[in-house]
Amino acid sequence: MYAVRHMNKLNGTSGVAWNLVADIGGTNARLGIEDYATSRLQLVEQYTVSQHENFSDILSAFLAGIASAQTWKPQPEGACFAVACAVESDCLQLTNSSWTIDRAEISAMLGGISVELINDFAAVGYAITDLNPEDWHEVGRGQPVPGRPIAILGPGTGLGVCSLLPVGAEYSVIEGEGGHVDFAPASSQEILILKALQVEFGRVSVERLLSGSGLLNIYRALAKSVNDTPRFDTPEAVSLAAQAHQNGLAVEALSTFFAVLGSVAGNLALTLGAKGGVYIAGGIAPQLIEFAEASELRERFEAKGRFRSYLENIPLRIVIKEDLGLVGSVKKLSLSQF
Repeated sequence: MYAVRHMNKLNGTSGVAWNLVADIGGTNARLGIEDYATSRLQLVEQYTVSQHENFSDILSAFLAGIASAQTWKPQPEGACFAVACAVESDCLQLTNSSWTIDRAEISAMLGGISVELINDFAAVGYAITDLNPEDWHEVGRGQPVPGRPIAILGPGTGLGVCSLLPVGAEYSVIEGEGGHVDFAPASSQEILILKALQVEFGRVSVERLLSGSGLLNIYRALAKSVNDTPRFDTPEAVSLAAQAHQNGLAVEALSTFFAVLGSVAGNLALTLGAKGGVYIAGGIAPQLIEFAEASELRERFEAKGRFRSYLENIPLRIVIKEDLGLVGSVKKLSLSQF
């Protein structure tokens, strides 16, 4: 039925019909073409958010490239944009960027079509149930229980969180802003980090630690605790030094990052009863698989006192599949177009 519906719309038209999908984060924005006939991503372009004043500039550039290729129809049939913020209106302000995303403006640029706006981690949620074993790296043991909730979190520019709740034979994606819950330290060292971050931020959310800037926050707090002058001023520099074991504070910072990630993932699993599995997505963890394996990630995931046995059997998986937000946006759009 899906293919027939698409092919009927293609008949009698010039150029290939397509849908526009986007994954717009605080650091990168990815735009992709979904072939309307095959439902497959055929073209993906990535833009650095900080290098562009607003989103309409890169959308204009993307559309100009489509027009010059003369392969696709000039305008898409539909559009779904995954945006890194709470989606509560038709004009959105990104949480970790100065960009705004305006549904009416985008629709006008796309010929007046309907434009769907969804949370970026909701898009990840839509993609999770279609993953295959080669799309993730398993940390520890565990077997998913069919028909039970699934939890997803992902540190990147910020910390995204969403959940999948079973509804009949399918799953419903529940978006949320779990990255902004209070940080709860689980060790004396983490108490010191919390106190240091309270001086700077007042209230400290888990995103203040579990994100790119969060890794830098941890490193600086640790340096302050031993009266050392920080050597690194970017999370990338901290991460590289830690992986190469070139700096003890950097190693400690990245180790703490994964320990806190394990604790937060375990808390989320307990809260949701996520026996369907816990998935770690985002831009950081997939690049640090080896370090994650050697860290306390799994131990802290299970370290919940009397409920250790409850968590021991829950799978903890780091998603390594690329363009997950775009894949999820494609799925959301296809569900909406039926």
